[in-house]
Amino acid sequence: MPYTTYLVEKGASHSFVAEAKPPTVTMPRIKALMTGSLPGFVDVVRNLNSPVLLEDNVLRQAAAAGKRIIFYGDETWVRLFPKHFVEHDGTTSFFVSDYTEVDDNVTRHLETVLKRDDWDVLILHYLGLDHIGHLSGPHSPLVGHKLSEMDSVLMKIHLALLSKERASLLPSLLVLCGDHGMSETGSHGASSMEEVSTPLVLISSAFERSPGNARRPRHVQQTDLAATLAIGLGLPIPQSSVGRLLFQVLEGRPMRDQLRFLHLNAVQLSRLLQENVPLYEKDPGFEQFKISERLHGNWIKLYLEENSSEVLLNLGTKVLRQYLDALQSLSLSLSRQVAHYDTYSMAVGAALVLEVFALLLLSIPKALGPAAELDMPLLSPLFSLLFYLMLLGLWAVHVTVCTSTESSCYFCSVSWLVAGTAMVLLSALLCAILSELTKMVGGARRHAGKSLAACLWPWSELDVLIVMGTVGHVLSLGASSFIEEEHQTWYFLVSTLCLALCQDVCRKHFLGCSKEDGAPQGDRREEPGPREADPALRDGAVRCAMLEGTGVCGAASAFEALGSAERQMVLASPWAVLCCCRLLRALNQTGVQGAHRPDLGHWLTRRCSPMSRVVLALGLLGVYCYRAAIGNVMSPWQRGSKDVSKGIMEARFVYVFVLGILFTGTKDLLRSQVAAAGAKARTVGLWEIHSGLVLLAALLLRPHNLPVLVSSLLVQTLMANFIWKPLSHDTAEVTVMHYWFGQAFFYFQGNSNNIATVDISAGFVGLEQYVEGPAVFLTAFATYVGPVLWASHLVNYLSSEASSLPALRHACFCYALVGSVPVSAYVVLVTSLRYHLFIWSVFSPKLLYEGMRALVTAAVCSFFTAADQATLART
Repeated sequence: MPYTTYLVEKGASHSFVAEAKPPTVTMPRIKALMTGSLPGFVDVVRNLNSPVLLEDNVLRQAAAAGKRIIFYGDETWVRLFPKHFVEHDGTTSFFVSDYTEVDDNVTRHLETVLKRDDWDVLILHYLGLDHIGHLSGPHSPLVGHKLSEMDSVLMKIHLALLSKERASLLPSLLVLCGDHGMSETGSHGASSMEEVSTPLVLISSAFERSPGNARRPRHVQQTDLAATLAIGLGLPIPQSSVGRLLFQVLEGRPMRDQLRFLHLNAVQLSRLLQENVPLYEKDPGFEQFKISERLHGNWIKLYLEENSSEVLLNLGTKVLRQYLDALQSLSLSLSRQVAHYDTYSMAVGAALVLEVFALLLLSIPKALGPAAELDMPLLSPLFSLLFYLMLLGLWAVHVTVCTSTESSCYFCSVSWLVAGTAMVLLSALLCAILSELTKMVGGARRHAGKSLAACLWPWSELDVLIVMGTVGHVLSLGASSFIEEEHQTWYFLVSTLCLALCQDVCRKHFLGCSKEDGAPQGDRREEPGPREADPALRDGAVRCAMLEGTGVCGAASAFEALGSAERQMVLASPWAVLCCCRLLRALNQTGVQGAHRPDLGHWLTRRCSPMSRVVLALGLLGVYCYRAAIGNVMSPWQRGSKDVSKGIMEARFVYVFVLGILFTGTKDLLRSQVAAAGAKARTVGLWEIHSGLVLLAALLLRPHNLPVLVSSLLVQTLMANFIWKPLSHDTAEVTVMHYWFGQAFFYFQGNSNNIATVDISAGFVGLEQYVEGPAVFLTAFATYVGPVLWASHLVNYLSSEASSLPALRHACFCYALVGSVPVSAYVVLVTSLRYHLFIWSVFSPKLLYEGMRALVTAAVCSFFTAADQATLART
């Protein structure tokens, strides 16, 4: 950008590095630029469909002052400020595959609008550079061309403004800034240095020209721009602004104007401090402000008496320094304390989550029993007096809070029907919990005479590991470092699980009970005396007695029934899974970018119908064509880089086969409920649905993540054929293992608890324009492809291998329970830590991930329920 560099180094300009607070996504950052306030993290969700900005802002003040504002670019501005522009042309910011038309649509207006004199403020929001980052990262060769294009646009605007100034003799201001930065992977949303650092250049002939050598740009806050623009345009500073005036832009003004502008900013910040901090008088910034005001009054008296003296200059310089120190302290205090939390809505949401979790815990005995009954008695409370008393009490609290609160409350703004439904649900869940507790207390009294050993759950060592791992993971969520590095927790848990399986297999192999070892003691006494005295036989009987309580003998006998080759595979499988997981850890840690497209055909087509095999093969061919079209792999018919395209037709070709496979699988599931051979049709249908999801994942994942998909399929095969089936693991253990591996593979593919790791480009594969529904679904599936595929495999495994009817019910309950434990605990943790230093950068993004994971878990449980209904219909 040679012209911009010239203006920064030698032109009449001031350049800064503006720090953007997380979340570093577009809508919250626009709010920060125009209001000077710190947006909440919920704005990440609102970014998908931005609501009208009701908060005081620079554009509202400018429109009220009669200034004519024109906007071209990201339509997020139009949604935030729908009535502020006299002319606008918005472009969707979500279609990241387009990095040319979005900018051309802005530039095409420049030729005419710069010649016109019917506007006061012109806002241009270019999107191409951001989209290139999402597509190919900050080191893409497209970045250089885009920066050159932006440099020519800035030169065109600046030269046009200079020609206007010569005619009107009034200086204009050109502001060049970014709303957020870009991570090393090209995304944004988190708090890394690359994402929060944005350029801010103020260019105007009213400034003094810069010296020959470029000065080191100062670091400021992005919220400082709102106060600076308001003062520069002669407008009131937005009421909720926590920013301070960029003093460099005042250096050429008289001392009286400098002090006046700083006083305006200090008064606005001190009023905001009084509204939000009870003990504001003891705040260091407020005390400095009062001292500054007194010194300012003395300076004015001296100014009126004697206009040009050295004493006046020295006092004015002292007042300036005092004001700047006061502004810095006030801004820092407000940035830390001006966090408005909707406590009432948070309490209602936390209560709902905790009540559901408590009811799941109380339902464990029945849900995991032989009948697999998950009884949620939500209708019985409707006939109890306690339910109506609770409902009346909750309504009284709701009316009192909503009529007395001074700040906005989301739960108070919803319709009365929605609020009433929530109150009824809260009351019903609480009554159901009390009912279950009463039943448990009564049952405990009836069984008081029984021995304690008969009531204890016969946990194996693997069960203890699962419980300890789940509890350990939940406890780790209370530390910001463990949240930032949560992938290490899951890597550790999965590796420990593999080692535990290795130990279990070796024990069953080397310490397992033979037929003689497991023979009853009475039979052994009937044998000849020499065999009774055999030490080996005695040791075997002792081993069996010791292992009998943990159920090892039964599993060991099943293990010994295997052939020699199968035994060796069972012994080697945990180590193979462990090695595979270790290799996957290094895959995205080292940033491997080049990965060849793997051959999935043999594994994917097993158990499928012949038609599905043909469709799956064509779908995989379509995936290869798509990868070749966008330049990830080379194909024989490509002649060079000129053949690289967006691959829209190839991706749609794959979508057709994905939908075909899913349709065929769903049809087989429905047919299994009425056909005589329901079991076979159901198994084939579930496997076809799983294959369709795998094919979709192969299309959406980044090229270097395709080995993660292959490894996931390999681990599933090894665990199913050589661990779970030969060792006879129960449904609960298999379900938790699937959940753990699903979480580990979520991080294996490069995800984290940072918003920046969400691959937005996956939502636009095969789309020519932004369509919200498909884009959101594809992005969510590509993000959670690991947990989804492992849950789908769990349904297939239990449907084909389980011999008892309640297996799927057990799995559904266990999956819901193990998924609700971290969600419930984290809701309480994040509520109690809402004033933590890292609440916006660490804890809030994790809360969004947990919320989305809860939705994925609900979808998985719905899939379990549908498969279970097919089982019930067959039986």
